[in-house]
Amino acid sequence: MSEIDIEAAGVASVETMLDEDDRLKSSFIDAVIECVEQGDADGARALVRPLHPADIADLFELAPQDMRRPIAAAIAELLDGDVLAEMNEWVREELIDALAPHEVAEIATQLDTDDAVAIIEELEEEEQRAVLRAMEPDDRAAIEEALSFPEESAGRLMQRDLIAVPEHWTVGDVLDYLRRNDDLTTDFWEIFVVDHKHHPIGTCKLSWVMRTPRRIAIGDVMQREQTLIPVDMDQEEVALRFQKYALISAAVVDPAGRLVGMITVDDVVHIIQEEAGEDILKLSGAGDGDINEPVLDSYRMRVRWLIANLITALVASSVIRLFEDTIASMVALATLMPIVAGVGGNAGTQTMAVTVRALATNQLTQSNTMRSIVREIRISLLNGITVAAVIGLGVTTVFSNAQLGAVIAAAMMTNILVAGLAGVLVPMTLERMEVDPAVSSSVFVTMITDSMGFFAFLGLATLFGIHG
Repeated sequence: MSEIDIEAAGVASVETMLDEDDRLKSSFIDAVIECVEQGDADGARALVRPLHPADIADLFELAPQDMRRPIAAAIAELLDGDVLAEMNEWVREELIDALAPHEVAEIATQLDTDDAVAIIEELEEEEQRAVLRAMEPDDRAAIEEALSFPEESAGRLMQRDLIAVPEHWTVGDVLDYLRRNDDLTTDFWEIFVVDHKHHPIGTCKLSWVMRTPRRIAIGDVMQREQTLIPVDMDQEEVALRFQKYALISAAVVDPAGRLVGMITVDDVVHIIQEEAGEDILKLSGAGDGDINEPVLDSYRMRVRWLIANLITALVASSVIRLFEDTIASMVALATLMPIVAGVGGNAGTQTMAVTVRALATNQLTQSNTMRSIVREIRISLLNGITVAAVIGLGVTTVFSNAQLGAVIAAAMMTNILVAGLAGVLVPMTLERMEVDPAVSSSVFVTMITDSMGFFAFLGLATLFGIHG
């Protein structure tokens, strides 16, 4: 067996499991699989036990699909809620399908409410009901309340377990309360101060509580300014607020202004990562873009955008058809057309990516819309002049035709300018129409740049009577 295989006493060290980038070594994964295939569950558990929950989750994601359930059966006692919370959603769904409802319920009760909701919300409605029935009443009520909020909202993301105290308490009262109640949450950075209606009126950092004399009222040391998160706020907007105000945690309030939960920065880090990757994949029409996503799901997501691109390509081809006689008179036009359209498409994609990101991060608003449009026009003009000069001189030299060089330079200049405008105006228009610009922008921008590139080049060639 290799160095990873149950070293001497049957237990692997973390150093032999991970490479220099803290990723599981393939030899370690092979060793776990070998133990499972040989029916050595004790050996598999000995190998996996030292791993962090996130690394155990990686083990399942990196293992072959047909080995995931056997590995889960072999190390069942190590497959707890913390591992499932770190796991890729497609892999997690596959494993949960193999568990009985009471097993899923038991795992969910080990987790914070937000992590439990992330697991249960992926189940089919009938499976959800079965799992909820197997939970304790208090846990079930918390999960059901969370599921009543919109997907990807603060209500789904928030934790219910927090520390809230009245304003009239002293620091000593707070410390005694924390020490005497064993059932309080142990993971918190701030204490929320509430009024008699349970409205949050301030926050107090743990460091302040620890350094303040016991006799001082908590209301005298708390910070009254705070960022409150509405329970129905989209998670992307939540992440932006955390980023903007450098928050560690924030109170979540219901429509009546009552404190109902809190969101912490560790939850937001995941959201920022998910949203950033999601927008990039949407721009390409690749769906979730997850290598663990079922083939048919990936196919359905991608093929519809390929069909949409096919339709837009037909629009561009219809423009070419208008100039068949011009192309027939000079074959060189056919070889140069794709250059104009291609460079224009790239210019449009650059602007579109910047605009979509600006919209997603609230950098682009009504107050600076016109300034942003003017900025993109200026950039497009500079790019257009530069590229047009290069392509114009190149074509003039290669084809010994100054008129053809001037035409393609003018067409390139026109298309890059149009591409810049389309790249900023299309996403903004879709945003105003409440359509996700990350999903739909690329199709329209591609159609505009292709069509305009062909029309400008062939139209100018026809206008000036260029022929071979």
